[in-house]
Amino acid sequence: MTDLSLTVSRSINAPIKTVFDAWLDPEMLKQFMVPGDSMLVPSATTDPTVGGRFEIVMRNGDQDLPHSGTYTEIDPHSRIAFTWETPFSETSSNVAISITPNGEGTTVELSHTKFETEESRDNHRAGWGKILETLATVLD
Repeated sequence: MTDLSLTVSRSINAPIKTVFDAWLDPEMLKQFMVPGDSMLVPSATTDPTVGGRFEIVMRNGDQDLPHSGTYTEIDPHSRIAFTWETPFSETSSNVAISITPNGEGTTVELSHTKFETEESRDNHRAGWGKILETLATVLD
């Protein structure tokens, strides 16, 4: 692993609690954890406790791409951190989501660290950007 990292952010026109809760609710995850236009999420499970696990299965055509991890921090309505395990990497990486009020809405800042290559980091930057865009659309 390297020290390659990324940060993406998005303003969302929804209350902070709604945005925070969406990241821990499997039914909401199925609606917005789509990193590409042709993808969907047929299943998602969460155990939203520190040390609890989640699994999100992303589907691209006929290929299922399972992503999972362990929650390492859950600070109600402000921060969620977890490991990120994908079939594309031999080791897990780390994701932290900071959620802050922004006038009538909410700002979400997502940081992801420990990429194996610049290509992986850049692909994840695009994917997380699309996920935040979809979250904003779903909650608007």
